[in-house]
Amino acid sequence: MISVLFAVLTAVSNGSASVLQRRAAATVPDSDALRLSLIGKLLRQKVWLAGIGMVLVAAVCQAVALATGPIAVVQPIFVVELPATLLLAGHMFRVRLPAKIWAGAAAVTVGLALGMGSAAPSGGTEQVHGLVWVPALIATAVFEAVLIFLALGVRGNPRAALLGLAAACSYALTAALMKDALARLEGGGSVGALFSSWQLYGTAVAGVGALFLLQNALQAGSLAASQPMLTLGDALISIAYGVFLFDEHLRTGWWLVPELLSVALIAAGVVELARSPLAAGGPPPKRRTRVR
Repeated sequence: MISVLFAVLTAVSNGSASVLQRRAAATVPDSDALRLSLIGKLLRQKVWLAGIGMVLVAAVCQAVALATGPIAVVQPIFVVELPATLLLAGHMFRVRLPAKIWAGAAAVTVGLALGMGSAAPSGGTEQVHGLVWVPALIATAVFEAVLIFLALGVRGNPRAALLGLAAACSYALTAALMKDALARLEGGGSVGALFSSWQLYGTAVAGVGALFLLQNALQAGSLAASQPMLTLGDALISIAYGVFLFDEHLRTGWWLVPELLSVALIAAGVVELARSPLAAGGPPPKRRTRVR
């Protein structure tokens, strides 16, 4: 239960961060795409800095969640980050949310419940053994390189989608490295063992890379293009890491039918939610006053 609670807290923090960062990144011209100057301009915006603050909160909550639960359970819960954020934003701004947002939130929630119930993640180890990291890192590097290469050849929403998926892969890798690093503290392990592990520093590098890719995805196009790839990509790639690296188990066979249905529900819900002005970081709609 602790891992689930902190996974939900992580999702809310990440969702808030995405909305704030999207609002800031949308003001940066296309000429700064995939350049360090993009980060330099964002650093001068208070909205973006607030988003980074939420990223740090999410990182702490994610560390607790991963230290107390399997990655195939923790990471998929993050799909609720967008609906949770929009519902909170609507409450804070006292905006009546349209039926489409409620429908999108319901689709994501039902999809997550159906997926987790069907897959029933179980088993697994706390630490990656042997040289399993080697093929995993090579495959990740090749996948990321292909996505970035394809993104450089397009503009607008296609680029946002490709970079969103690349960011998702980096975030999933960050989570896997973080879980493996935190395993050094299990069973009375020392803090020195944690800081001497390459996984801890790999977590930092992968996290910075994920943040850089995300800013470019948010700057390239609409949130409706990048958010579904980010949300689903993070969940699915994390599950793959959990199975391959940590020997976690999922139900297969005919269970694949409801599992695929859950992915479709989550995708439809996220797309609908990402189209909302609240998700895009725009101002809440003003109430009309009737003139007599």
